[in-house]
Amino acid sequence: MRPERTPQLPPRERIVDAAQALFLEQGITRVSVDAIAALAASTKMTLYRHFENKDALVLEWLERLTESYSEVLDRLSAEHPDAPREQLLGFLSFIVEDLSRSGYRGCPFTNTLAELPDADHPARALIHAHKQRQFQRLATLCAQLDLSDPQQMAEELTLLMEGAQVVAQNKGIEHVGERLTRMVLRRIDSPG
Repeated sequence: MRPERTPQLPPRERIVDAAQALFLEQGITRVSVDAIAALAASTKMTLYRHFENKDALVLEWLERLTESYSEVLDRLSAEHPDAPREQLLGFLSFIVEDLSRSGYRGCPFTNTLAELPDADHPARALIHAHKQRQFQRLATLCAQLDLSDPQQMAEELTLLMEGAQVVAQNKGIEHVGERLTRMVLRRIDSPG
């Protein structure tokens, strides 16, 4: 959350912005409602006026986060309407840029799943649906690239990107973004 934005946003937006900053930095379970309200320059009472509970705020944050990923793919599709390779590489760049972000804590969706072990938690269903939509978009791009077995290629690309996010988080290998890019290029340029 950028402090200069805080006073300019309505209370609900300030609360979601603050929650996002704190959830990304510290995780969901470590962040208290008091901390969110404080960072949002708000009060707990105002937070609860907009969100029934912390879970409702988590869902709002995740919905916005999934929308932002879809917006990236939509933007790339609009910028490169007949160029699936550029769309795919644009999405890869989006992932790689995130990996190199200072203080990177890993994929926020994976982290959320780890923090919310209840299989029936609504956040899990939201994340599952997001990951399925993202996979289908990758499979469509692979099909548009005329790659043999586009479903399998989309699976491989998904495993590479998801795995890179975990490795970047645990610092197991250096230069994860560059390595991921080389691996993806190798797969789509010579898929045999």
